[in-house]
Amino acid sequence: MSTPVDDPLSRERSHLSASRSALRAMREDVEALDITDVTANWVNAEVLARQIEERIKALADLSDTPLFFGRLDYLHAPGAEQAEGADGERFYIGRRHVHDHDGDPMVIDWRAPVSQPFYRASKKDPMDVALRRRFGYTRGDITAYEDEHLSDPAAVTLSGSAGAARTSKLLQQEIERPRVGPMRDIVATIQPEQDEIVRSGLSGTVCVQGGPGTGKTAVGLHRVAYLLYAHRERLARTGTLVIGPNRAFLHYIEQVLPALGELTVRQATVDDLVAHVEIKGTDDATAAVVKGDARLARVLRRALYSHVTMPTEPVVVVRGSRRWRIPAYELEELVRELLDRDIRYGAAREALPQRIAHAVLVQMERSGEAPDDRVQDAVARNSAVKAAVKAVWPAVDPAKLVLRLLSDAEFLAVHAEGILDEDEQKAILRAKPERSVKSAKWSAADAVLIDEATDLIQRTHSLGHVVLDEAQDLSPMQYRAVGRRCTTGSATVLGDLAQGTTPWATRGWQEALTHLGKPEALVEELTAGFRVPTDVITYASRLLPHIAPGLTPVVSIRENPGHFEVRPVAGPKDVVEACRELLRHEGSTGLIAADTRVPELAEALTEAGIPYLGPGEETTADTRLTLVPASLAKGLEYDYVVLDEPQAVVDGEPDERTGLRRLYVTLTRAVSGLTVTHTAPLPTQLA
Repeated sequence: MSTPVDDPLSRERSHLSASRSALRAMREDVEALDITDVTANWVNAEVLARQIEERIKALADLSDTPLFFGRLDYLHAPGAEQAEGADGERFYIGRRHVHDHDGDPMVIDWRAPVSQPFYRASKKDPMDVALRRRFGYTRGDITAYEDEHLSDPAAVTLSGSAGAARTSKLLQQEIERPRVGPMRDIVATIQPEQDEIVRSGLSGTVCVQGGPGTGKTAVGLHRVAYLLYAHRERLARTGTLVIGPNRAFLHYIEQVLPALGELTVRQATVDDLVAHVEIKGTDDATAAVVKGDARLARVLRRALYSHVTMPTEPVVVVRGSRRWRIPAYELEELVRELLDRDIRYGAAREALPQRIAHAVLVQMERSGEAPDDRVQDAVARNSAVKAAVKAVWPAVDPAKLVLRLLSDAEFLAVHAEGILDEDEQKAILRAKPERSVKSAKWSAADAVLIDEATDLIQRTHSLGHVVLDEAQDLSPMQYRAVGRRCTTGSATVLGDLAQGTTPWATRGWQEALTHLGKPEALVEELTAGFRVPTDVITYASRLLPHIAPGLTPVVSIRENPGHFEVRPVAGPKDVVEACRELLRHEGSTGLIAADTRVPELAEALTEAGIPYLGPGEETTADTRLTLVPASLAKGLEYDYVVLDEPQAVVDGEPDERTGLRRLYVTLTRAVSGLTVTHTAPLPTQLA
């Protein structure tokens, strides 16, 4: 039976087809560009070719991804101050801008100002929108639409599926859609409170406290995408960075920004940022906590500037037949002046020979000579001046400085006096002193100290914007390392105090933001849960009074309560059977277990003939099960989760509170269903 020409669904499908054709034409126009004769040299040609390549990638049409997901029909033309929108004008909202051959828009970028009412308009405040339409898709094709007549609060029209409702069924379906593969964007489901954070200005730093499933990671990624849209030229110069807790997490989120057309955002872990030395060793918890304490910055500063000594001899510069003498007291004045300016150690060291040379030039001018800048530069390079600078303000290698502090008890005691007590000093001193930077067994915390020392000597390059995810697990010194990367820019800090699982986990956001160098940052809290089912988050929230008293529990807004079961088992074979049952459902499945139990469960899965992946590896139609050590579960999500032996997860951590926080993390990784299997009794806090 043919579809009527005036059928709304048919018209929308036609617009989708036309928009895809227009996007293809935009891509072909870029591919056809000939830059053979438009660049002055090969360097410019390479840069332009790379820009064109990135533009082509950004214009890719992902066949399984809706090109647009909504439509706005305005009531009437906005005022003169609002150039966009006209009487009866219609806008299709999508992931990127698409225009036809005349330049008229067919799809409006979700980040454009005219798109904002799609996320913010309500029946109380329609924002001049008559109708908001949402589209339902199946494998990239429009199969349904749902209308909200914002001028008529009672009117909702649903097409393509049965029935009608006062709430957005399509929105709910999109939120609850099974998850296979890496994290995807949420442009079709951004909620008003999330949109406020996403569209907050570039100049301000925002900290988002959000429990499991509240979308804080997605909000952070979409905020950087929005900022790149609104401030592209500035951020193209200064750069953007997303920092995640580990490689598995970064792999999980790496497709979100490219799907939104943003290809230039760098991704890294904190360890990547401070990779000055090769990590060969580890610290015990006590040493790691002390090394991660912000007080170490003061110790390092003292140790570094202890290398500066006051001159006791004059500098004599010989030029031709003349000798110019700068007395020791005058040299001391120059040194003290540089110390008082509180500039970087290396910058001051570079400035000192010029200061000495200037003092020589003053004497030359008094004697009747007329030296110029070339003479001053020559004097600054004079061997006598170089020797004086080397003696007074010697070059310092940051890694050698840190190694000496950690290996020389006397050197540490002198510079940690009044800052670290004797026990703290003993905790970080190496049992066997090491003298070689290359052979030293550096730990991850040591690398952060070297980064601090490096910045004391030479200023770290600052980016325009940094997104820091899972921030609750950073030490104060790690916060300082991240803060150095955005001293002249802003940041989006994402985390959940209840999920802090390191011995130095953040106790409060204000303290953390101070260490980051952004004490004025705005702290926002997300409490609406979009991903975790009601029964699952309710069960996990039993732990909150024990791990984060006073924190607001997440309230799930999902209509589907989700599958939830606590199942006593006899052993690994029963755990494997629980996995097999969940694999019958659509979507991904994660088997999460204490790290020590992973080898035994891996063997059981292999014996049962069930293929599985490691954390961060992309699921496929044939392999939808991922075996996840509890220590790597943070930030990851699966449609269904089997959590093996909760008490073993708790026991795998150095103390009970940290163990319960780790358990809270593992309990909240499921977005459709959770099966908890246990042989040992459950932790009493879950009773």
